[in-house]
Amino acid sequence: MSLLIVFFALGIILLALEVVTPGPLCGIAGCVCMVLGVINAFGLFGPLGGALAVVMALAALAAVIYLEFFWLPRSRLAKKFTMDTTLHATSQPPPANPDDVVGREAVAETTLAPGGYVRIEDRRYEAYCRSGHVAVGARLKVVGLDNFRLIVSEI
Repeated sequence: MSLLIVFFALGIILLALEVVTPGPLCGIAGCVCMVLGVINAFGLFGPLGGALAVVMALAALAAVIYLEFFWLPRSRLAKKFTMDTTLHATSQPPPANPDDVVGREAVAETTLAPGGYVRIEDRRYEAYCRSGHVAVGARLKVVGLDNFRLIVSEI
């Protein structure tokens, strides 16, 4: 009888810990303890006691699911650990304003194979050449912008 109580108590504690710990380890261990408790109940009390243990285990699982997905997100504790503001920023500024560089002429400052650096007036930009290998000093035209670089093609 005491082993049955230990399995169920440990299972409920582990299922409760699963709500606040990352990963499924506590939840899996809690379910295993509950199954061992049910098996122990079938051995000790027969089919009727085992069926009662199954009902208790399912009720405990339903309570944990309710607490995890419905009660906890609306609690004061969750409000302390969640963000309610959004940052509207980027990790890096865009390489250039498209209106300022698209259609302009650039000079290859390094060999573009197919990536490298180009210069437009007195500013250096990282660039990608669609046509592949371009030698230093080649004249190029900016045709667009990628995430962090200019897209150029030979004139």
